[in-house]
Amino acid sequence: MHNLEILAVDPRDPLAILPDLEEALSGRRSLLPVPLDDPARANLLRNTMGVGEPIDEDIAAVVSTSGSTGRPKGAELTAANLVASADATHQRLGGQGQWLLAMPACYIAGLQVLVRALVAGVEPAALDLSRGFVIADFAARAREIADTGDRCYTALTPLQLAKATSSLEGIEALRLFDSVLVGGAATNPALLESARKLRINVVTTYGSSETSGGCVYDGRPIPGARVRISGGRIVLGGPMVARGYRNAPGHEAFSEPGWFATSDAGSLDGAHLTVSGRLDNVIDSGGFKLHPEVLEDAMLRVPGVTAACVVGVPDERFGQRICAAYVGSADVATLMDGLADLPRWQVPKDITLLPALPTLGPGKVDRAAVAALF
Repeated sequence: MHNLEILAVDPRDPLAILPDLEEALSGRRSLLPVPLDDPARANLLRNTMGVGEPIDEDIAAVVSTSGSTGRPKGAELTAANLVASADATHQRLGGQGQWLLAMPACYIAGLQVLVRALVAGVEPAALDLSRGFVIADFAARAREIADTGDRCYTALTPLQLAKATSSLEGIEALRLFDSVLVGGAATNPALLESARKLRINVVTTYGSSETSGGCVYDGRPIPGARVRISGGRIVLGGPMVARGYRNAPGHEAFSEPGWFATSDAGSLDGAHLTVSGRLDNVIDSGGFKLHPEVLEDAMLRVPGVTAACVVGVPDERFGQRICAAYVGSADVATLMDGLADLPRWQVPKDITLLPALPTLGPGKVDRAAVAALF
């Protein structure tokens, strides 16, 4: 048995954890990554994940969820889980290569960039994220790894991709990568189309801490991953699926060994997965049920809308009132014109324009904070 250890991740120097991560992958330690620059979250994880208490020595890392729907849960990931995910990613992308870390390594998307580099036997490049996502720094690191002549990869949030494609320097940097993984939240379809027209090879990813990161790329499972739909719910399987939750043993999401029942609704067309939205985000307004992601997608297709969040707030008449916040240059009248073809009941009752949507974790919109605005 091991005792679970804190692994403090410094955004100024995330590569400092590489020796610790290598020890965890070799079975010598069990680590809980926490952000050094966010004491409140670090203390929350320390107090809820059993730091210093015994843990199965097969567990390499306990990786927390973002906590966007409540208290963060800690996915227990073995070295085999993490390596299986890394190997499958390289198979899907066409081979091992150089990796640039541009996301916080205390979350699974960033941590897996480091695992993939270790599996590939390369020294990854990394950004200092203490000042945010700086395009000049991103471009400089991208040129460094491109100069090796190897295949080059990075992983970004949709917000980072949007920022990088807003400048010529960012576009040129993105073109240096054989693949740019984008995940952590739904990506604006207009942004994806724009990136592809700019000859940027974007690969959308779907997954979570519980699946060692993304395990569905561009709608199709990566090698070894499996997808099925059960009662409208997406269920993911494969060697990258976690053992369970550190702070919620016996959770029903892991009731079937080797499978993880997500909180997302979706459908399969052959082997292609379409994610409809989170089951726990469904808005019940006047007896009609709406996945907010469906309305958000419609909003994002309106020219001048760059980000959107739809929430339900309590309403005496309807049960829940559909409200929307968005970011962009479009005014409210233009947005409403763009939604004219929607069923009347789906049109938001309240709309507000924000300079930016509040976020929680690596690029996830904080829906509770948006709801509080209304």
